[in-house]
Amino acid sequence: MSDGPRVLVVDDELQIRRFLRIALEANGYRVYETDRGGAAVQEAARLRPDVVILDIGLPDMDGLEVLRRLREWTATPIIMLSVRDADRDKVAALDAGADDYLTKPFSVDELLARLRVAQRHARPGPAAAVFSQGDVVVDLSRRHVTKGDREVKLTPTEYALLRLLIQHAGRVLTHRQILKEVWGPEYMDETHYLRVYFGQLRQKLEDDPARPRLILTEPGVGYRLAA
Repeated sequence: MSDGPRVLVVDDELQIRRFLRIALEANGYRVYETDRGGAAVQEAARLRPDVVILDIGLPDMDGLEVLRRLREWTATPIIMLSVRDADRDKVAALDAGADDYLTKPFSVDELLARLRVAQRHARPGPAAAVFSQGDVVVDLSRRHVTKGDREVKLTPTEYALLRLLIQHAGRVLTHRQILKEVWGPEYMDETHYLRVYFGQLRQKLEDDPARPRLILTEPGVGYRLAA
């Protein structure tokens, strides 16, 4: 196998995967493949590919959901594939974090050009799919949180808050930034939400919730995750 860029191909059509493997390997890429969305998230965490080629129609999970799951922890370029040519589908994919969108059928030359553009625009993402601080470990690719040897069950909102803090670990996030990202722009003045939910997070993750060492308050400003 060559030492070229790693490409993870996620498509449930065997013929498409064969076509992509032959075309990409002939042009120096290292190709890995899966036909399931759930496996794609795990493979992306394991392989750390340079580019992901992701079909929008998968049997176990919608491709847009896979895209959103990946964007929770990685900035790896993602090119969506689809037989759907409607503008709304392209816009939905791009809004969800895709770098590009190809409609089937497509030519090898077009695909290679899109790959080159995606690689040029690649930006560094989080250092790893797993965050750890003290005895708290968060596997972002699996949405799995542990403290010591026990699993911590978080509500979707609690997890969204924790994920946001991890994505900006060490940096202060203002109250309004957090409310906008987790609840939406119409909730940017509802600061009482933060007191309630950060209190719940601290109860679950801190050794002493009254004297937190992981989730820190910046009085009058916002919150910061110790890093």
